[in-house]
Amino acid sequence: MSKLLELRRELGVAVDEMNDPAVIADGAKWDAANKRMIDLRGQIDRTETAEKARAASARPVADNARSEAAADVEGSDIFSIGAMARSLRTISRANGREANFDDAMSLARKQLGVQIDSTRHFRNFGEQLQAVHQHYASRGASSDSRLTRAPTGAGEVDPTGGGFLVQTDFAASIFMLAHDQGELLQRVNKIPISANANGLKMNAVDETSRATGSRWGGVGSYWLGEGDQANRTKPKFRRVEFDLHKLMSVMYITDELLQDSTALTSIAGQAFSEEVEFMTEDAIFEGAGSGLPLGFMNSPALVQVAKQNGQASGTIVKENIDNMWSRMWSRSRKNACWFINQDCEPQLNQLNQAVGTGGQLVYLPPGGLSGAPYATLYGRPLVATEYNAALGTPGDIVLADLSQYTLVDKGGVQAASSMHIAFLTDEMAFRITYRVDGKPMWSVPLSPFKGSLTKSPFVALAQR
Repeated sequence: MSKLLELRRELGVAVDEMNDPAVIADGAKWDAANKRMIDLRGQIDRTETAEKARAASARPVADNARSEAAADVEGSDIFSIGAMARSLRTISRANGREANFDDAMSLARKQLGVQIDSTRHFRNFGEQLQAVHQHYASRGASSDSRLTRAPTGAGEVDPTGGGFLVQTDFAASIFMLAHDQGELLQRVNKIPISANANGLKMNAVDETSRATGSRWGGVGSYWLGEGDQANRTKPKFRRVEFDLHKLMSVMYITDELLQDSTALTSIAGQAFSEEVEFMTEDAIFEGAGSGLPLGFMNSPALVQVAKQNGQASGTIVKENIDNMWSRMWSRSRKNACWFINQDCEPQLNQLNQAVGTGGQLVYLPPGGLSGAPYATLYGRPLVATEYNAALGTPGDIVLADLSQYTLVDKGGVQAASSMHIAFLTDEMAFRITYRVDGKPMWSVPLSPFKGSLTKSPFVALAQR
């Protein structure tokens, strides 16, 4: 754990201690807690100043004007990745094809207001990778002034990492394309944090029941007669912590490809985008939560709906769908989406609802009567993913409201290369790192105001 993160956590404990009624009632204890808080804030300020100075001194030696200009681009605001990804999807639909890295880069530069100056900026991602290659090939003797060292952790430079910040418009393009292509990433609640932070603490309502007196964790309402007095109630919160984890994507590139910056831009940009998308979405779906985000399939808030009595293994029946829908929290239904393994589709095509001597559609294939791009169940989109489990196992079909899942990340990525891997085959290994954490905002399923079955924004069908 970094020193700055440790100090911030100690400050959080100190602030909680100051708000303890027993400490507030004892003047000596309160003065001691207040003194500790002031001291910690001073240490944090001094540590931040020292780490920013160290990060600045770690940039390659170059002309000051050029370095500062490059830093301006690297520090640009790319927190609107989700909005840009939505714009990219609109452009894709208008063009009648999937967006590529060049489309994303063009939109990123427009949205970020980046005016390319060859003395300050790289023209394309491939050109920057070539510059990174040259830096390492020359052991730092030939370092492009447009390169900027990447700070890691809370503003500190990792001397063993050897990374450079990916120019902002390229970084935005990588993530924009991942969010555009990612069926999960485009639906989660995303919170970006600053370069000087390694995590995030936030309060969430600690509500486990909708029974009177339990809503919002303990807020009560009363119908009062004249002269009656209401009991004191207050909401209850729980602390949710996000600690960023490092996702590293590695790509081997031949010397021949290194010579062509245009081809390198297209191939590396697309490959890194798809890999970031895949690994992040897989973690959102079923991450263990140790060293990577916590997936909703491993969350205590997940509701698993049991199979029907006598149901054959590896099947899906209409009653499964009905029961899953009934366990979805009612407020989440308007945002919920079905996610399935493609092997489930033959089972869904056989679903039917008997009505007298006839019947009605249960599953509507994409492009059917609705004319929608997705299949639908209960009017909600149904999307096939690579992350769903095999047919018949938990996770093969899931109903989830991903707006109740929070993803926290740093907007930028860093790029680095190694001259020590696969050098006998004339290959260079480039890597990019992305720091991210995520978890469901629910700690447990919710007990309803009336009824016995708990509800959740995350519902899966159990083993069959």
